[in-house]
Amino acid sequence: MSNMNRFLGGSPGSVLAKLIFLSLLVGAFMAFLGITPFGLVEGLYHWIMSVFDLSFETVVEVGRWVLYGAIIVIPLWLIARLFGRR
Repeated sequence: MSNMNRFLGGSPGSVLAKLIFLSLLVGAFMAFLGITPFGLVEGLYHWIMSVFDLSFETVVEVGRWVLYGAIIVIPLWLIARLFGRR
């Protein structure tokens, strides 16, 4: 078996025929559902951006919690360190 056949998983002609048949099935299914490749890419882009927006908002919120907690914890820790020494 040649390197090309091994890479493709069969002879180039049979692989091409399989890919054309599968493309026809997938294209017909997408047309039946009213889905376009551009619509899929656009939907994926919007989904990724919403995940990033959500993640960024979460990081900002957690950062705010850390800051609020530090306003109380740091002075208490400093006082405990200063008065804890003998």
